[in-house]
Amino acid sequence: MDSHFPKPNIIGSMAQAKLNTNFPPMRVDSVNSNSGVSFSQTLLDAAKNLNETVNAPETVMEDMLQGNGPDIHDVITAINKAELSVTVATKIATKVIQAYEKIMNIQV
Repeated sequence: MDSHFPKPNIIGSMAQAKLNTNFPPMRVDSVNSNSGVSFSQTLLDAAKNLNETVNAPETVMEDMLQGNGPDIHDVITAINKAELSVTVATKIATKVIQAYEKIMNIQV
């Protein structure tokens, strides 16, 4: 049965293999250089979006109670979306604080 399956020469293949080192260097400034949006503006926009998402269930519930279209499913969806947004924002803030603490603990 061994005659039907060829035995590869792994060590010989590894000895003949060559590492390709012709990759261009990465440039950090080319990642997002044309956006023109500052980090502080990005944080402000994220905070505004979170605030709107958290306040949305109240607005949807008021519209439902006035009979302007949304039903209870829309209210529950808005509440779940707000809860998820707060959870994600909290986890991101925790990770940022942990990263800052690690950076501050680096001894130079």
